[in-house]
Amino acid sequence: MRLLYFAWVKEKTGVAAEDVTLPDSVATVAELISWLKTRGPEFANAFEQSDVIRTAIDQAHVQHDARIGEAREIAFFPPVTGG
Repeated sequence: MRLLYFAWVKEKTGVAAEDVTLPDSVATVAELISWLKTRGPEFANAFEQSDVIRTAIDQAHVQHDARIGEAREIAFFPPVTGG
């Protein structure tokens, strides 16, 4: 599965994109975020305020309770403000 990180999520993790194999215990976006937080201090820091991070599965916006299923790509990004 390909994970994409944008804006300050990318800056804090130090990673723009990566391919990962998820543990069998990860079935939802919330579980994925919890797992990511265990991958090191940079990920724990990036996802510290996970409630404000937006997520897209295969380019469709989803809530954190969404099931990952057979997703090919999951993107994480902070909320965007316009002007």
